[in-house]
Amino acid sequence: MDNLKKFYIGGAWVDPIESTDFEVIHPGNEETIATIAMGSAADVDKAVSAAKEAFKTWQFSTVEERVALLERMIAAYEKRAEEFIRVMPHEMGTTMSFSREVQMPVGIGHLEAAIEAVKGHQFERPSLRGGSTLVDEPVGIVGMITPWNWPVNQVMIKVAPALAAGCTIVLKPSEYSPLSAVMLAEVIDEAGCPPGVFNLVNGDGPVVGEAISSHPDVDMVSFTGSTRGGKAVTKAAADTIKRVTLELGGKSPNIFFADADLESAAQISVDACFINNGQSCDAGSRLLVERSVYDDVVARVTDIVENTVVDDPMKEGDHIGPVVNKKQFENVQRLIQVGIDDGARLAAGGLGRPQGFNAGYYIRPTVFADVHNDMNIAREEVFGPVLAIMPFDTEEEAIEIANDTAYGLASYIQSTDKERIRRVSRKLRTGVVQVNGGVGDYDVPFGGYKESGNGREAGPIGFHEYLETKAITEG
Repeated sequence: MDNLKKFYIGGAWVDPIESTDFEVIHPGNEETIATIAMGSAADVDKAVSAAKEAFKTWQFSTVEERVALLERMIAAYEKRAEEFIRVMPHEMGTTMSFSREVQMPVGIGHLEAAIEAVKGHQFERPSLRGGSTLVDEPVGIVGMITPWNWPVNQVMIKVAPALAAGCTIVLKPSEYSPLSAVMLAEVIDEAGCPPGVFNLVNGDGPVVGEAISSHPDVDMVSFTGSTRGGKAVTKAAADTIKRVTLELGGKSPNIFFADADLESAAQISVDACFINNGQSCDAGSRLLVERSVYDDVVARVTDIVENTVVDDPMKEGDHIGPVVNKKQFENVQRLIQVGIDDGARLAAGGLGRPQGFNAGYYIRPTVFADVHNDMNIAREEVFGPVLAIMPFDTEEEAIEIANDTAYGLASYIQSTDKERIRRVSRKLRTGVVQVNGGVGDYDVPFGGYKESGNGREAGPIGFHEYLETKAITEG
């Protein structure tokens, strides 16, 4: 890649005004795979100026022009699909098979969903009583700050609807997974995006993220990351009263009822926690099991986890790979030790690397049983392959435990009782409920309650986040 030490601003790859080097580490072997430039507030100013100039015309682009751009982006992205499949395991440790089957295709899925949303949206309509005209317009310049765990997904779930809405963009991807973001900028450039409509500045949160969040000419910030980071973005944005949407952390409950198909539900439960090496904000990391089947389910889950293979992310297969970096590795190790110290029963895994690994940020797939919901292992987001299992006696108790958390992103239900599923799902205080392994399509909104954030992403509802509504009334 020739553009790793450049930023994409105003339709061109440009040298930073101020920068420092940052090494991108392959988590599978701890070796440096690339060096990027980390920008400054001055680089953000330059990118915002380009976005502001471009907004003067892009806000008045037609739906047909926006759709044509998104369709060209799909074509350019598909041409480089194999490159994207290979780069994500290199930069953040997702496995080749998961990259091929899930991480790469999501880019196409969100582009197609944005096309559907903009084509189906009524931008002008009469008010309910007919006395005024309501007009939806782009919110303006959108600053986007994205995480490392889903490098293409978290960029495209924001960029595609924002472009479709007529907004202009300044993106700061995670410095830990910047390679795919640079490639996405190259795709957008190849698709003929008008200069300044999309801009990319690499950097860290305290410098570039802060500059974007507090910039007076940025009209909206869309942030995905930790709850701590979301609070910092919100505070930085407060002085300019800009719109802020947040998709943050989670400690998602998975309620496993005795009437579930125990074999399939046990596998679904492990998969819900260990997806993407355990590095998903909606991971089902708290498994609540009805007491009458508790011992059986713990044994089944423990057996599955003990037979979960950990291996090189560059290999094809259904194994799991490492976590993203040394900091994350050490945090997961810390939380495993906390779980042990708090008295949870270590049923599988534990501290240290899996057998056969003396380098790389590999975690032993871990299960804690006999967990209480007031233990740290049940309260803190681990962001690794660590599952906490606890019993419950009644449906009401399960709901109470599930909702007893600062978070509210996702929840899971394992049951064959359709009336119970309907009843329980409506009592869970989360933005997403997945039942018996069901997963929402690209048109389904994603986001959470409480400290898991505000606003929604994906589909028509996510598209609407990038719009302002104007009321026009004639006398």
